[in-house]
Amino acid sequence: MSARVRALHAARAFLGTPYRHQGHRRGIGCDCLGLVRGVWRELYGGEPEVPGPYSADWAETGGGDPLLEAARRHFLTVSQGGGLPGDLVLFRWRDVGPARHCGILDEPGEAGPRLIHAYERAAVVSSPLTPGWAGRIAAAFRFPDEV
Repeated sequence: MSARVRALHAARAFLGTPYRHQGHRRGIGCDCLGLVRGVWRELYGGEPEVPGPYSADWAETGGGDPLLEAARRHFLTVSQGGGLPGDLVLFRWRDVGPARHCGILDEPGEAGPRLIHAYERAAVVSSPLTPGWAGRIAAAFRFPDEV
């Protein structure tokens, strides 16, 4: 089974996990980055790097594009629009500025593509990847088959 398919199964296991800023534990609490960290741990047993503490506005205050840079270090780049279920996607809220949100593509539903992500003030959900969300995708990446 490919890493992409295993990542999708691991991400689905996080559904319903409460939102917790800086959390990264299935069933206990996670944020969007914590979801990806948890899936990575389930696939490979450890994490390639630990982000350290970060504030809710971390991407705005530190300079650079830390989420995108970390994804490029550890994932395989997928062409724009080429993401498949189980792939990681990063989102920007503005045309310029850092990526601030991430999630894992889910199998499409009746209304089209879906995204598994940690939703603030809620939980990890699989929600429609609406045109508004899709238009904010900054990059897509695939989990590597081996690390």
